[in-house]
Amino acid sequence: MDTLVPLLVGLPLLGAAVTLVFGRRTRLQVIVTVGTLLAVSVIATILLLAVDADSAIAVSVGGWPVPFGIVLYVDRLAALLVLVSSLVLVAVLLFSVGQGAADGPDETPISIFNPSYLILAAGIFNAFIAGDLFNLYVGFEILLVASYVLITLGSTESRIRTGSVYIVVSLVSSILFLTAIAMIYGAVGTVNMAQIAERMAELPQETQLVLHLLLVVAFGIKAAIFPVSFWLPDSYPTAPAPVTAVFAGLLTKVGVYALIRTETQLFASNSIDTLLLIVALATMIVGVLGAVAQAELKRILSFTLVSHVGYMIFGLAIATPAAYGATVYYIVHHIIVQTTLFLAVGLIERRAGSTSILRVKGLMKLAPILAILYFIPAINLGGLPPMSGFIGKVALFEAAADVGTPIMIVLIIGGIVTSLLTLYALMRAWNLAFWREEEDSTDTEARISYLGNAPAADEQQERRRIPRIMTVATGGMVAVTISLTVFAGPLYALCDRIGATLSHPVQLVEIESEVSG
Repeated sequence: MDTLVPLLVGLPLLGAAVTLVFGRRTRLQVIVTVGTLLAVSVIATILLLAVDADSAIAVSVGGWPVPFGIVLYVDRLAALLVLVSSLVLVAVLLFSVGQGAADGPDETPISIFNPSYLILAAGIFNAFIAGDLFNLYVGFEILLVASYVLITLGSTESRIRTGSVYIVVSLVSSILFLTAIAMIYGAVGTVNMAQIAERMAELPQETQLVLHLLLVVAFGIKAAIFPVSFWLPDSYPTAPAPVTAVFAGLLTKVGVYALIRTETQLFASNSIDTLLLIVALATMIVGVLGAVAQAELKRILSFTLVSHVGYMIFGLAIATPAAYGATVYYIVHHIIVQTTLFLAVGLIERRAGSTSILRVKGLMKLAPILAILYFIPAINLGGLPPMSGFIGKVALFEAAADVGTPIMIVLIIGGIVTSLLTLYALMRAWNLAFWREEEDSTDTEARISYLGNAPAADEQQERRRIPRIMTVATGGMVAVTISLTVFAGPLYALCDRIGATLSHPVQLVEIESEVSG
């Protein structure tokens, strides 16, 4: 099994090199990209079955001893996230193939898109299996370099402007992370996570707190938690639809994953759970209020993305095995559902020529299939029973209720309010875009005139046809969102096992420590 672990990163990098060689043969590029991501998903499945049945796998690349070598670490959590990410990347790639075939190279230049996409995948996978902080930093930088290219595809003025903001914020986060790595190395003499976990408890609590907060701020920017989430709603909506879908589904979750490792492994003896609970509540409420105030679908979804990261921080701050398991389940749910919603909005944009809920109308009659593709993930994200969003939220609330402190009750109420407002924002968009008829427009627009000054409220573009492969890719993702409910039992049982392991940091570092030793 050890030989499979480096392939999770090596295959996408090799695939990126091959696609560059086939720069003028787009069909071959697509075949290589799809084949590479499917191969990674197969390897991730094998590794997930192996680590779930036995124990985590740690591999010292090249046989170099720690701290000189690079350790790749695969446990249930890492393997599950790599598997989910690879499948999402395949679906979005198929969506982008349809868009590229219909629109030509101007919107998503395929010769650039495919190698950048695989490099982004390599960075994401590397971050999930990194066994030391510096390799985690490298994973972040790999995916960020690729994301700089993807977010500015087409080189329009709006994409360059928002891409510049994204780059500046990402660089600030990277500088903070690198500073934290240097300080941690100076304090404990290693960047290997297993060794840090063993040595951190020997430091004074004040020193631990400074290092802890520095990492939380750096990862919090990447995860888009309040108050460092300001950059996301302006950065994501301007990118091409498949790029926005991948960013929304995966990039913030890499930051959340890093926070999970930070809280459960590196600083298990230095708790800031109360601070995280306050941040989680603020992230949920501020994000969803931003969503309610928007008139453009991609901005609505971007703000709901911020608010639902708050649920993940909430679960992390509860800090019980049940809460960790619920958090992992919610991460998987949110990766898939949020990506699906952005793909559905991409279809709406093509069919209606706009994503402004003030302009789009009558789609129920014009595109009933599209109505279904939007409605199912929308009610899922809103948390209607029996969907996976409901299951994840109820599990988080139950874990908080078991703790039973006053602040937990406040967070439960905040989570319920956030869920209701999410459902309101998404269903208001559904009502206006799909159910509203031409003859109803005057009355309706008078009632929602307060949205007229919202960003992109009057945006109108050219209507374009929807290639079948884009609909199929989105439909496939909708089917996966339904499967999260149908197969919630086995998936949640796996997440419970992950939560039990995360709550015992000694188990987390045991295998890696053997490699380190």
